[in-house]
Order: sequence, then structure tokens, then C-alpha cells
Amino acid sequence: MGEALRLRVPERRILVVTGHYGSGKTEFCVSLALGLAKQGHRPYERLALADLDIINPYFRSRERRAQLERAGVPVYGSAYGHEVTAEIPELAANIKAPLVDAGCRVIVDVGGNDSGALVLRQFGKYLRPGETLNLCVVNANRPETRDAEGVMEHLRAIEANMGMRVDGLVNNTHLLRETDAACVGKGHALCEEVCRRTGLELWCDCYPRGVVSADEIEGRYAHPMPLGLYMRPAWLDIGFQ
Repeated sequence: MGEALRLRVPERRILVVTGHYGSGKTEFCVSLALGLAKQGHRPYERLALADLDIINPYFRSRERRAQLERAGVPVYGSAYGHEVTAEIPELAANIKAPLVDAGCRVIVDVGGNDSGALVLRQFGKYLRPGETLNLCVVNANRPETRDAEGVMEHLRAIEANMGMRVDGLVNNTHLLRETDAACVGKGHALCEEVCRRTGLELWCDCYPRGVVSADEIEGRYAHPMPLGLYMRPAWLDIGFQ
């Protein structure tokens, strides 16, 4: 419970999350949604997750629809009510519902890379600057975002395709089950460098709960955020305690 209470609550109603393939943006979105549902999501009456990923058929937040909805978080995304047709790139007509609902905080999980960000163009009129926070998830262990130049090139491509500025970075530097505190620190240093050079905000530093302990993170970062391993298939962890 202590870790959940350290979640940083977005000040704006709509949180748009982009990132490179393999950055862990979907894990971030699902973990944030479940954490906010657990600790409360004031001042908004409702909380929702919108899955706009029509690029990659793997690791989409709507795969955790049942778990999210049990927690009181409706999921908007696929035009189909099941995942047999998951690879058909079609969004439901009601996906704009949480975007126009002034009483609903909504986390928007966008497809990977700049190509995934293109889908935001059709929702631009609902993503007003005063209501929307655009975050980009960075994993310094991905080859394309391992240095400041790579991250900034990635940011420029995302911004060009979505037609909006990125407001801040999420450090989610990980190696799955091999992540350690040094790994988190490496990503923090990279994101701070990019923030110095661009004027962006480092919004939070993520670490996988149960892999890196809170004691190793406590006091080192302004906004630490524990992530679950919700998107990781259980069979991959056979043998791990």
C-alpha cells in the first residue's frame, strides 16, 4: 500500500502517453490507472483508460480490460469486445467518450513510436492544451533512445506526427526481471540531460515493484513510481520467486 501512495497524480484531466517500442509505456499506463483507482482519483468522479494502439498487436493495455474494469476503470479501444480480432486496426466509435467527459480523468495509451502517434491527429480537437498533459516514456536501454540525441530525435518525430508538443518525460529504464537500482539511475541521468537541453519536465522515475525494492529508490528521486508487471505473461516468470 505504501508504494501505491507515492504515485504522482496528473494535474491535468487527460494524460497522453507515447514512447518507443519496448519503452514500457503500456505497463506505465496500466500501473498508473490501477494505482489511481486504488488511492482515489480526485477531483474527477470517473477514471478511464483509452487504448489507441492500432500499430502493434502485442502488449496493449486493453489486454488487461477485465482487471482494469474490476478496479472500476473502463477501457475504451478496440471496436470488438474480444481479442480474437485484436490484429484488426479499428477503434470503437465511443473512444472519444472519456475525452469529452469533463468529469472523467483519462489515460491515453498511444501506439509505439512516431507512427503510433499519428492516430492522435483525429482526436486533436478534444486534446486541448489546458486539459492535456503529453508524456513520453523513455527506456535508456533501447538502442534508439540510449543517448540524449536519440531521445530528442524520437521526441521530434512524435511531436511532428501527433501535432502537439511533448510536455515531459517518464524514465522507465528497465531490463525486465534484470532491472536494478543502477538501471533506474542510468535512465534518470539521461532524462535529466534531455530535460536540461529541451526545457521539458522529468515527470517521474519508474521501477518494477518486486524486482527493485522501494528502499533502494526512496529519497533518490522526486517522483518515484512503482510499476507492476501486468503486461508480462505469467509463464515467463516460472522459476522466479
